[in-house]
Amino acid sequence: MNVLIPLIAIIVLVVIAALGAGAAGLDSLFGVWIPYLALAAFLVGVAWRVIRWARAPVPFRITTTCGQAKSHPWMKNNSLDCPHNGWGVVGRMLLEVLFFRSLFRNTKAELRNDPKPRLLYGSDKWLWAGALAFHWSFLIIILRHFRFFTEPTPAFVGWLQFFDGFFQVGAPVFLLTDMVLLAAVTYLFLRRIVDDKLRYISLPADYFALFLIASIAISGVLMRYTVAKGDLLAVKQLALGLLSFSPTVPEGISTVFFVHLFLVCVLLAYFPASKLMHMGGVFLSPTRNLANNNRMKRHINPWNYDVKTHTYEEWEDDFREKMKGCGLPLERE
Repeated sequence: MNVLIPLIAIIVLVVIAALGAGAAGLDSLFGVWIPYLALAAFLVGVAWRVIRWARAPVPFRITTTCGQAKSHPWMKNNSLDCPHNGWGVVGRMLLEVLFFRSLFRNTKAELRNDPKPRLLYGSDKWLWAGALAFHWSFLIIILRHFRFFTEPTPAFVGWLQFFDGFFQVGAPVFLLTDMVLLAAVTYLFLRRIVDDKLRYISLPADYFALFLIASIAISGVLMRYTVAKGDLLAVKQLALGLLSFSPTVPEGISTVFFVHLFLVCVLLAYFPASKLMHMGGVFLSPTRNLANNNRMKRHINPWNYDVKTHTYEEWEDDFREKMKGCGLPLERE
């Protein structure tokens, strides 16, 4: 049911967009109003969660470290795994955000019975490779879509298009990131199905995000490599109109495009409330964005307040006579 319910939800969303924009002719609703509402929900939701995280007090340095901290001059410290200054934090964050360095060092545990039960630990690089391929291909595809929102098109978009279609297979040119994204999403889905432990802890929300991104990719591939693409100039006209707040829905836009756009809108609106918000959370994680300089600097808890203390000498003065009567030793006579 954790898989079936999200799959049914995606099918319902596709049917709603296909019937609404195709049969009912609600082009303005699916081409103008829903994108604006989805973008507003995305911006407000992301801003709310980021501000909420940023306002959370972090009185102590709780940096996750995997290397030697800076201490004595004769001990070599690890400036990336255990950064002690801002430059080290920047380097660590870049490696984490761009190359998933912590995931690269991920390990897995497995219980085997050959011939007696034993717990084995090993490397798990497939998850790192799949996640890296998914995120990088998704980013490149988003950047390639800038050609619909800008006039003239930036030069970097043309370079991305050129290198993405380097193999020049077929017409239109086959784009490598399309295949990589679908392959990565398929791997991340099968990984949750095949692995018993992951299947046990996976929630419907985990599958919904995968199905939603996969449906967006499939609808995009259908538009590019089949006759369902419609008029791309009309699509760009619609995109430029949305960006300039003077939207018009021109003729010649296919129903598949409205399905694709509606699914993208669902992703935007769903993004702030989902686990996908780790995109912003990674920059605000105190285990990553703080320097581990606890051996170099004393950090005082700002929540501490002055507390009236009662010393032992004062306590002894309060109970002196009773302590004498019981024969207890005294510090002062």
